[in-house]
Amino acid sequence: MSLRALFRCWLVLACLVFPVDASAQRPVKVFISVDMEGVAGVVTADQLNPAGFEYERFRGFMTSEVIAAIEGAKAAGATSFVVTDAHGNGENLLIERLPDDVTVIRSWPRPLGMMQGIDSTFAAAVFIGYHASTTSLTGVRAHTLSSANFTSIGLNGTPVPEAGINAAIAGHFGVPVVAISGDNVAVEEAQALIGKMEGAVVKQAISFHAAATMTPAAAQALIRDRVKAGVARRQDLKPYVLRSPVRIDVSFKNYRPSEILSYLSIVERTGSHSIRFTGRDVIEVSKFLEFIGDYQADLAP
Repeated sequence: MSLRALFRCWLVLACLVFPVDASAQRPVKVFISVDMEGVAGVVTADQLNPAGFEYERFRGFMTSEVIAAIEGAKAAGATSFVVTDAHGNGENLLIERLPDDVTVIRSWPRPLGMMQGIDSTFAAAVFIGYHASTTSLTGVRAHTLSSANFTSIGLNGTPVPEAGINAAIAGHFGVPVVAISGDNVAVEEAQALIGKMEGAVVKQAISFHAAATMTPAAAQALIRDRVKAGVARRQDLKPYVLRSPVRIDVSFKNYRPSEILSYLSIVERTGSHSIRFTGRDVIEVSKFLEFIGDYQADLAP
């Protein structure tokens, strides 16, 4: 037998004895959507708005919770990350503190809203700093997309929190949500709707503007642990997929938005304060939501 033939035989035997796990060779991409109301210690606008006296400190805590999530995901085998800053003006994270290999989505508008950057190449999605829906009676800073404008948002007849909208966008691409952090109401609400992803409860809701909270360091340790567990069992968690076409029902705090939007032939006015739109899929619905949330006649530049 020639040396070349002997080498080929050795390779075949090596593959039989030491089979290569193909899945171990693939990159494990994790998408992280981060809001701020669900960050440990956040209870009022003092922490959430740039004018608030605690905002700069809490930008740091928000960033630290994202770093904890990244560390947890890496411990479970994650290899790359996209992080979308999904609170307020979308310019809250201290991006210089994030690892060099992280891509950050910032500012608005963007077609996929809080999920901009996700696609079918991701293995898992993680929600950090999330809050309960606008229909919640008890969640800290509970609202859905806009506390100033919306009183309810429903998809295919079911009222949803932001976590539900965002999980549906992830599900459109076949990506499961594996972990969420926030107050107890936000975590329980998301798990009941989406599925039993890992939950990091960093504070217990007392009222809209009060909570019993963990310290930042303790919350970050919990997030690190729960995200690690979620990414590790990502294959056991199913994507949250909506049946198409997708119907969205929006209720406004005021009359005029529903009246003016009903002038569009694609919009049905279902009540004095409410409208309905049906999209081909949740991506079209997301674009519609971004339109009604961001459009102003005097937009510039």
